[in-house]
Amino acid sequence: MDLKELNRIANAMVAKGKGILAADESSGTIKKRFDAIDVENTESNRRDYREFMFRTPAMRDYISGVILFDETIRQKAADGTPLVEIIAASGAVPGIKVDTGAKPLALCDGETVTEGLDGLRERFQDYHELGARFAKWRATYDPTKTSYNCINANAQALARYAALAQENGIVPIVEPEVLMDYDNTVETCEAVTEWVLKETFQQLYYANVALEGMILKPNMIVSGKKCAKQAGIDEVAERTVKVLKRCVPGAVPGIAFLSGGQSDEEATAHLNAMNAGRTLPWHLTFSYGRALQAAPQKAWGGKSENVAKAQAAFAHRARMNGLAATGQWKPELEKQAA
Repeated sequence: MDLKELNRIANAMVAKGKGILAADESSGTIKKRFDAIDVENTESNRRDYREFMFRTPAMRDYISGVILFDETIRQKAADGTPLVEIIAASGAVPGIKVDTGAKPLALCDGETVTEGLDGLRERFQDYHELGARFAKWRATYDPTKTSYNCINANAQALARYAALAQENGIVPIVEPEVLMDYDNTVETCEAVTEWVLKETFQQLYYANVALEGMILKPNMIVSGKKCAKQAGIDEVAERTVKVLKRCVPGAVPGIAFLSGGQSDEEATAHLNAMNAGRTLPWHLTFSYGRALQAAPQKAWGGKSENVAKAQAAFAHRARMNGLAATGQWKPELEKQAA
C-alpha cells in the first residue's frame, strides 16, 4: 500500500469547490430513471446518457470524481474512446461501485447487510487495470429498527472492503447510509447516525485502514420523509456537523455527502449551510447521484437534439453544488442559466 499516493488521490477527490458524481446506478436502477422519462433501457442509451455528462465542460470545473457501475467502466463512447479516458481527461478520478447490494440480515426482521466481499481482491485488481482509482461500498440502515447486530455486521464489511481497496492502490469511499424514507424524527436520525459512525470507525481501526487514504460518504442528519415535523436547513447543518465532529477523526481528508432522496435544492442548501462560516478539520463536499442527474435526465429525454440542453442542466447543478462546497451558494443563483 502506497499511503502517500492514496492520500493524494483522496485529496483530489475532495478538492475545493468540486465534488463526486455518483453515476453507478445498476441496470435495474437506471431502468426506473429511464422509465420516468420514457427512454428504453438499452446499453447504448445508458452509454449515450452517461457520455454526454462526462463530456460536459463543467466536469473540469466542478467534478472531482465519478463513481461507475461495472458495465460503464468497460464501455466506450460512440467514437470508440473508453469512458474512463474521457473522465480522466476532464481531470476527474474514475471510480467503481463494488458491493453487490443489501441483502436481508438473518434473524433480523427487515434489517440488511451489504454483500460483495467474495472475490473482491481479484475484482479490485481488474478494476485498477481498467483505470479505477477509488471505489464505493454502501451500507444502509433503517433508523426505526436498527440493531447492534446490523450496525456491527455492516461496519465489519465496510472495514474489510476498505482494507482490500487500499491493499490494491484504490481509495475506499465508506458509505454508511441511515435512510430517510421513514417517519422518524431528526433526533432519531442523529442518534442512529452517531452510533453507526462510531462503530464503523472502530472497525476501520481494527482492520488497519489508513484514514488518510479514505473518504467518508454519510447521510446528513435529516427528518424522515414521513415525519410530520421537518428540520430546517440550519438545524440539519448544525446537527450534522455536531455528529461529524464527535465521530470522524481529523485524519480523514474529506466527507462527501450523499443526497439520500433530498430535492436538488435541499441537498445544495444543506451542504452550503454546513460550509458557510465554519472551519472544519475535513473538506465537506458532495457525492450526489439523483440530485445531480434528475434535471439533465428530464431535459435529455433520450433525444440527441436535447443533449446541449441536458448538459446545461447538468452544468448548472454541478456549479450550484460546487459553490455550496465552499459556502458560497445563494438561493437566487438557482434562477440563473447554467
